[in-house]
Amino acid sequence: MTTADGFKTLLYTINTLLQKEKYKAAFAVVKGFRNGAVYGAKIRAPHALVMTLLFKSGSLKEKLRAIAQATYTHSRNLACFVATYKGLQSLQARLQGKTLPSQAFLAACVGGWLVFGDNNHINSQINMYLLSRILFALSRLAVEKGYIPQPKKDPFPLFATLVWGIVLWLFEYYPHTLQPSLQSSMNYLYHDSNMWHDISDFLIYNKPPSPAKK
Repeated sequence: MTTADGFKTLLYTINTLLQKEKYKAAFAVVKGFRNGAVYGAKIRAPHALVMTLLFKSGSLKEKLRAIAQATYTHSRNLACFVATYKGLQSLQARLQGKTLPSQAFLAACVGGWLVFGDNNHINSQINMYLLSRILFALSRLAVEKGYIPQPKKDPFPLFATLVWGIVLWLFEYYPHTLQPSLQSSMNYLYHDSNMWHDISDFLIYNKPPSPAKK
């Protein structure tokens, strides 16, 4: 048997296994891990690249290391969470003999505690991102279920008014309460724009270039 024949046989065996229904739950966990890793890297890499180059100091090597570390952490955490969630959800369905809404909630709670419970800047960003989304979703759900009346006017302008008013008030008077990356962004927008020396750091640069070392 040639190498090519052996490879074709291996692919056929793998593809045959992937089609077997009894292994579907296990393979779903594996693919969930794969998708979590890929999606985490796609989301974090460009964000880390932009934020690091704009706001972090240090050598190029240090910046690249920070980008790689942030991307790896986000990718790993999301992959582990997806695998944990899907594995626990499948296990509960098997033990209880059917799928229930509570299974998704419990599986995600355990995964969130195990994976995203560590208080670091990556997990903090992800958790706060999700918090804003679920607050919107719960508000819509409350209207759908009749717990709160349907607004007569679009509430979005009021929402935007309060969000921007509160965040700038916090930034100006209690900046330590905001996440570091948000502080950096707001410093760049609102405080750095108060300082310049000449046309170079008024329009071309945010701050004057550092003098070359002799």
